[in-house]
Amino acid sequence: MVLGGTTEASALARALAARPDLDATLSLAGRTEAPAAQPIPTRIGGFGGVAGLVEWLRAERVDVLVDATHPFAAQMSRHAAAAAAETGVALVALSRPPWQRESGDRWIEVGDLDAAARAIGETPRRVLLTTGRLGLAAFEVAPQHHYVIRTIDHPGDLDGLPDHVLLFDRGPFDLAAERALMTAAQIDVVVTKNSGGTATKAKIVAARELGLPVVIVQPPARPDVPVVHSVAAVLAFVEAHRPPSEVPTERGE
Repeated sequence: MVLGGTTEASALARALAARPDLDATLSLAGRTEAPAAQPIPTRIGGFGGVAGLVEWLRAERVDVLVDATHPFAAQMSRHAAAAAAETGVALVALSRPPWQRESGDRWIEVGDLDAAARAIGETPRRVLLTTGRLGLAAFEVAPQHHYVIRTIDHPGDLDGLPDHVLLFDRGPFDLAAERALMTAAQIDVVVTKNSGGTATKAKIVAARELGLPVVIVQPPARPDVPVVHSVAAVLAFVEAHRPPSEVPTERGE
């Protein structure tokens, strides 16, 4: 069972689809209106908390649970850890290492979106906002800024951000295009989450090259579970946790 919603989860799904000896399911939270098609059976929607996830794991006789959720999906990761502990299902996290500050970066590191909104400052600025549609209400305390909001789906009511432009797009993003966007929109500051990975890192590099400050929300703490950083490592974990009846003998029986 793969808890997904990330580029890494999709890559894992493709690898699992090529393994007919593995019965795999991908679970998506349903926060994206039109998720990309996946090559393995997919369920969409929540489980109803830890109890619901425990019930599902038992009903489906899951042997291995892979937490490949977004680095900021802290609640789902906590639920996965609790459900795995209760059921005895083997749990591994497929994680992206967060981005690291490099020479030339002008990062303002904050702990949450409320702090990010305050860090933009009082003086009106032109802001590239790429924190996702669900947290935009945090920026209503700073309506004086012009926001260029990039999101996959429409965020709904934005009356609290009267000066904004919406851009609908999905990564991965190209460095030249990110640089061109920031230049054309006359961006003064980039506000984003430290999601790690390569799909959206181009905005960090473009801001560095243009000398722009980046207000960057650091990821929350995650449960203390085994962590790997590649699809191959997940597959190795799965092999190591096959039920004894499924492990081939030396004679191939």
